[in-house]
Amino acid sequence: MVRTLSALALLALSTSALAQTNAPPAAAAPSAPTPMLDTAAINAPLPADQAAMKAHVLFLASDAMKGREAGSPEFDIAAQYVAAQFYAAGLRPAGDKGGYLQTVPLVTYKAAAKGDMVWTARRGSPQPLVFGEDFVPSANPAAATTNVSAPVVFVGRGIVAPQYAIDDYKGVDVRGKIVAIFAGAPETFGGEERAYFGSPATKAWIAAQHGAIGIVTLDAPRAGPRARPFSALAQYYDSPRMTWANPDGTGTSPAPTAPYLGTISQAGAEKLFAGAKTPWATIAAQAAGDNPTYRPVALDGTLTASTRTAFTPGASSNVIGVIPGADPVLGKEVVILSAHLDHIGVSPERPGQPAGADRINNGALDNAIGIASLIEEAKKFTASGTPPKRTVMFLAVTGEEKGLVGSDFFANHPTVPLKDIVADVNLDMPVLLYKFEDMIVFGADRSTLGPIVKAAVNAQGVDLSPDPMPEQGFFVRSDHFNFVKKGIPSVFLWPGMKGEGRAKFEDFLSHRYHRPGDDLTQPILWDQGVRFVATNYAIARQITDAPARPMWNKGDYFGTTYKGVMVK
Repeated sequence: MVRTLSALALLALSTSALAQTNAPPAAAAPSAPTPMLDTAAINAPLPADQAAMKAHVLFLASDAMKGREAGSPEFDIAAQYVAAQFYAAGLRPAGDKGGYLQTVPLVTYKAAAKGDMVWTARRGSPQPLVFGEDFVPSANPAAATTNVSAPVVFVGRGIVAPQYAIDDYKGVDVRGKIVAIFAGAPETFGGEERAYFGSPATKAWIAAQHGAIGIVTLDAPRAGPRARPFSALAQYYDSPRMTWANPDGTGTSPAPTAPYLGTISQAGAEKLFAGAKTPWATIAAQAAGDNPTYRPVALDGTLTASTRTAFTPGASSNVIGVIPGADPVLGKEVVILSAHLDHIGVSPERPGQPAGADRINNGALDNAIGIASLIEEAKKFTASGTPPKRTVMFLAVTGEEKGLVGSDFFANHPTVPLKDIVADVNLDMPVLLYKFEDMIVFGADRSTLGPIVKAAVNAQGVDLSPDPMPEQGFFVRSDHFNFVKKGIPSVFLWPGMKGEGRAKFEDFLSHRYHRPGDDLTQPILWDQGVRFVATNYAIARQITDAPARPMWNKGDYFGTTYKGVMVK
């Protein structure tokens, strides 16, 4: 999970690998010194079911794993550990070449130069834009060299959402042109649609569908909850990003024909909007207000942009095991239980940091506990003595912290026929620091998985609560969403925030999330881990044994958009 700018924003699950710029995470407030390891407390005896779960975390979140960063040798060791646990649980291998591992080719990419942007007004001379003052380039994961020269059309936020009666492209032809857009989506959108339409990948896909050949993002006068100052983008323009690699060594992109070219500052925007029918001052005033609406504006000139991108190859693995379905018909269908195995590795040494300061981001809650839950669920299936009717796949993915990379690779290179995958239940960062009194299930109300989830949660003596932070749009920001994009109904479960939950959750986010303090010194409640596993097992068991496959609710936006099987 990636850092964001505030305590609540720190909840954010990993964002798309195609961010609009290459800025690194904002610096977090200094964390409290890591407590001395209390060996006696960590090794205190527990009931067998709790001890089994804790044992996985003791290994995966140990200092020896150095934060399990995707592409590192330590991640590879963690992957072998999970493969061994899948074997011990009785799962059959479902990776490459009869093994448990699926190789994921990686590529790290970054801006190789500051690039060039030149604005030429229709009746003027070429005007070079100044790096760091007028623009910051974006690396293009799909090409080493990017050269685009075309007229520019401002299209608001670049959104086409008929269900909200918004079409930012209405009345303009952007074929062969560059579109200039603001980040984000209207606050009036539902949380899941808001995050979806605010995603840079979605904006790029929409732009490409309309024939645009490039995108520039405009620095907004009123920053969104996850936006970064233009100065920070300029300072870290060449920070590396990661995606999975094509055979030619370039990275994948949802819209290679409409690459992000860079971010234009407000000073740069004034230059581009000079001579336009609607001046920049008017657009900026709209953007600074509440719930702005925009009309397209054709700018009076041509933008020429050149960027260069450097690539470094790498590799990692997903870990995959299955329990074959026993039903001769339903057994061909596959229910996936997923969790990410990677974390963020070792933080660089900071100026002024005390000598010997702990810099290993162990990732106990994020997401060693999710992997431990996955393993313990597998053991529950095999120990039940009753094989599931549908095939159950246990999928531990790499690169979630890099932008949902491993799950995206699997969704595009599944080791079973994609048409046979009928559901995904995702496990990511359950914060088990309190006795949960409710649960939050992202995506449950979008498909027939909803009633199944509710029944399983109620059986634990708690009820479902709505998304407490819809503006964060968690539904589209963890690994399950790559299955949604393939038309597969998916859900993502968290302990809720009733009672002391919110305070405990926010304390974790403020002091230990994505920091060395996310380790075994935390007061993790392993009995709550057992409850969490039991709930997820009940959900998965009902999905695997139900007479009908999961389907999207009639008319659901994501089911319709991605052409999933839908209730008639």
